[in-house]
Amino acid sequence: MALSLALAQLNPTVGDLAGNAARLRAARVEAARQGADLLIASELFISAYPPEDLVLKPSFIDSVRRVVEELAADTADGGPGILLGAPWREESALYNAALLLEGGRILARIFKHDLPNYGPFDEKRVFTAADLPEPVVFRGVKLGVMICEDMWKPECAAHLKKAGAEILLVPNGSPFESDKIEQRRKLAAARVAETGLPLVYVNQVGGQDELVFDGASFALDVKGGAVAVLPAWEENISVIQYNAGVLSCKNRPVAQVQDTTAAIYQALVLGLRDYVDKNNFPGIVLGLSGGIDSALAAVLAVDALGPQRVWGVMLPSPFTSRDSTEDAEATARALGCRIDSIAISGAMKIFGEALRPLAGDKLAGVAEENIQSRCRGLILMALSNAEGPMVLSTGNKSEMSVGYATLYGDMCGGFAVLKDVYKTEIYKLARWRNAHVPAGGLGPAGIVIPERVLTKAPTAELRPNQTDQDSLPPYDILDGILEGLIEQDLGLRDLVAKGFDEATVARVWTMLDRAEYKRRQAAPGVKITRRNLARDRRYPITNHYRE
Repeated sequence: MALSLALAQLNPTVGDLAGNAARLRAARVEAARQGADLLIASELFISAYPPEDLVLKPSFIDSVRRVVEELAADTADGGPGILLGAPWREESALYNAALLLEGGRILARIFKHDLPNYGPFDEKRVFTAADLPEPVVFRGVKLGVMICEDMWKPECAAHLKKAGAEILLVPNGSPFESDKIEQRRKLAAARVAETGLPLVYVNQVGGQDELVFDGASFALDVKGGAVAVLPAWEENISVIQYNAGVLSCKNRPVAQVQDTTAAIYQALVLGLRDYVDKNNFPGIVLGLSGGIDSALAAVLAVDALGPQRVWGVMLPSPFTSRDSTEDAEATARALGCRIDSIAISGAMKIFGEALRPLAGDKLAGVAEENIQSRCRGLILMALSNAEGPMVLSTGNKSEMSVGYATLYGDMCGGFAVLKDVYKTEIYKLARWRNAHVPAGGLGPAGIVIPERVLTKAPTAELRPNQTDQDSLPPYDILDGILEGLIEQDLGLRDLVAKGFDEATVARVWTMLDRAEYKRRQAAPGVKITRRNLARDRRYPITNHYRE
């Protein structure tokens, strides 16, 4: 038997059941135009992924059922069937389900077997694990449906093959991490090699809070070769043909896998765009200091939203250099976004006069430096309240890891786009952007970050002649240690064996642990690494352990 399969790589919004259904209906119309028999959507598409504890609300699950039943009724027209993901209650159990809609009804229900329980995934909290899935017959073809994690191990695929499945269909909600696209392809190819069955992998695209989904859906033939690879970072509907075990594609869309830096940049753009748009902010406002972090954050914002929705504000103090002011202005000019300046000297003086009778000489030093940062945060939040744009925080992973950030100061904001980006990666991204325009980017081509911003020593400029390295190890050393402590869970001896100085490792580890209370109060930000500083790494605030 032959089937035409439409891969629906779409960008749903969590909780927008009606909007997601409308998106699917539009995709079905396009699939019908291309002659498809079956439209395949991503994991939990109707609720969007991940719905988290929304699925524990009975009224939400009732609403999901109504929307699915309405979509099922649509299929009575004889057009394409639909395979979609949805949270689904069956008797007293709640499942992560793939539902096959055909002929005006729900033809089959397939429930997820292997529920992930690591990193950002905690499906075991809310869903029931099902038995191994059985094939379902659709228009004469036995479909083997595996939901996301079910593909990552051999068990489900082997069971489906033994039960007579002719093709493997895999709806996914697989968020981006650097180098993850290749990992998915290798796992899919392994399932193909083990079963001798072709495989179709359909992933969600778009941002959802800290997660960003890259799409990059694909189809593999029985030899593991790519019949189709959909482009990452954008919605796409592509039709492939299945006939007696053979997959083919007339147009053969095979998008190239991006290099790591380009992929990270695209992830940050899409994650920021969807966070702002899906939460209905008119735009963003950010402090432009003339440094590398705020410059890159501004460029990402312009690429995501367009220059008319980005507002840069310089907040100079008596310690702000002329170079910093010029560099901030040059960045805004290159981007074509609005820039204004509000000096904080007066606010610093008022706070100093109010506090000095109580704090005396103790006000000098860190307390006085943090007042500057908090003055800036207060001003940006006031502008946000008055005009409506979301404050974009500009801190990076290196700073957030060791607490080199001011709570209620430069940590203020609704979203921290660079939160999972180490400082050394910041420079790579900035240089990449000066040489490229990202796909779908709304910013200008050419040099958008001045060369001086890339070459001068990073500094918070909270006191005369300050640089970051007054307080921190050089960033190449700091980031190497942090990656070992965070992503790899290495200990002191492990890192010393890698060549790092023991005292420096011990100091960084202590700073990392002590800053946990700050990170608990930080804005969300795009996850790009295997282990971000939020749900991937859940450390206690009160913690006396030292190796």
